[in-house]
Amino acid sequence: MLDIGPIHHREYNLENDRSESVAVAEAPGRIHFLGEHGEPGAGLYLSAAIDRHIRVAVSMRRDNSLRFYAANLEERKRTTLINLKYKREDRWANYIKVVIRIFAALGYPVKGLNFTVMGDIPQQVGLASSAAIEVAAAIAMRGLFRAHLHERELLDKITEAHTFLFGTKTSAVDYLILLAARKDQFLLVDETNLSVQKIKSPFLHYKFLLTDSRVPRMEVNNELLRRRQDTKKGLELLSQKREGASFRDYATSDLVDYMGNLPEGIRRRSMHVVQEIRRVYNAEDALQRKDMPVLSRIIYHSHESLRDLYEVSCPEVDWLVKRAQEIEGIIGSRMTGQGFGGCTYAIMPGELAEEYKKRFEDYERIFGFHPVIYEVRLATGGRMVQN
Repeated sequence: MLDIGPIHHREYNLENDRSESVAVAEAPGRIHFLGEHGEPGAGLYLSAAIDRHIRVAVSMRRDNSLRFYAANLEERKRTTLINLKYKREDRWANYIKVVIRIFAALGYPVKGLNFTVMGDIPQQVGLASSAAIEVAAAIAMRGLFRAHLHERELLDKITEAHTFLFGTKTSAVDYLILLAARKDQFLLVDETNLSVQKIKSPFLHYKFLLTDSRVPRMEVNNELLRRRQDTKKGLELLSQKREGASFRDYATSDLVDYMGNLPEGIRRRSMHVVQEIRRVYNAEDALQRKDMPVLSRIIYHSHESLRDLYEVSCPEVDWLVKRAQEIEGIIGSRMTGQGFGGCTYAIMPGELAEEYKKRFEDYERIFGFHPVIYEVRLATGGRMVQN
């Protein structure tokens, strides 16, 4: 990644004014290896940060203007504190506005600020690039103002401010991962209490490859909303609306017993959630024991469940996973992200990477999309780069 400091100085004509303090922070992207599309508000995830980052630089201005520059896009936005609100046309700058709101509400001298943002996280494929902008901006502003905000407080403030600015409730899970992640570690994240258990990766000599299917992702929010509604209805029918009930209270056999009382679509969605919870726990155990065959089965079964029960995969993504599964020695492959396109991940010994890539030469011929493959490592969470 390019050094953002000189870019920030050039953009805001600070080269001849070294008295201007510039704070720079970065935050990583993340992968959910298991647990996506679980119980809303009570998810259980096996996740990790990756060594693709967003960097944010911030400095004070002498006027009351808020300026935003996206170096990768060569785009510029501006507003003022009094007009700090969500605007659809401001796209990426809205995520920085979330953080400005936090520090303004806490009483820090937020008047005029310059921001530069740049990064190398693949966009719109479910790797939390938007959350990374918010976390990087929050850490940079904390550094600029020498603010005494510990990680949990920062987490709560970002979640609250995002919900307010965007007008929709958001989960704290991505922020938690991006703040808590450590190099070469998986995270077992419990959304119910925002707890994190760190698990040392047994894959220090393996490669993690992300494959972007390049399938155009049309508006999928309505489809995902229907699945979440099915999941909510399934829990209500299972629990007879018992307050405090969770899918963690049930096993697959309960869904079989209730088969006659659950509409088929609701039963399938509910079955995925119940089984995925168990897969996350089983994967934690397999990682601790370094049991690769068991972990492999868990990962492939999870993809099959997303394909057949939750129904958020697509033929192109299924093809990518199937080709990976045919290569002896690959630990596992699965879709990651919201689905209906997007990315798959694959875990493999390094010597299999070239064979893996060759398998996808037929993909473009069959589907008409050129897949893009990224090699990533498990990385540390957000941090200051310059202050």
